[in-house]
Amino acid sequence: MTDSTLTLYRRAIEVYENNKVAVNGKNILINGSKASSYTFKMDYYWMMGDNRHNSLDSRYWGYVPEDHIVGKAMLTIFSTDSTKNVFSRVRWDRVLRPIE
Repeated sequence: MTDSTLTLYRRAIEVYENNKVAVNGKNILINGSKASSYTFKMDYYWMMGDNRHNSLDSRYWGYVPEDHIVGKAMLTIFSTDSTKNVFSRVRWDRVLRPIE
């Protein structure tokens, strides 16, 4: 465990795995004991936003535990290419296609 890894994983360790994390100088303490490593109890996933304005993803709110996932994307409803002009922007070959 380092300051860098603690930044990435602290929320999961504290909130989802119910541990108390503290930093004492250069030492990282988990439940009062010095920790040089940590083994997660659950599986976690990185979630991606929908690429729309103000969309958030795991870069903002962190990794998501498996038991918090309630569904799976199955279909692309609409798709556009922002580099094209307004008349050829729609990607018709992707509209209403299944996601594999």
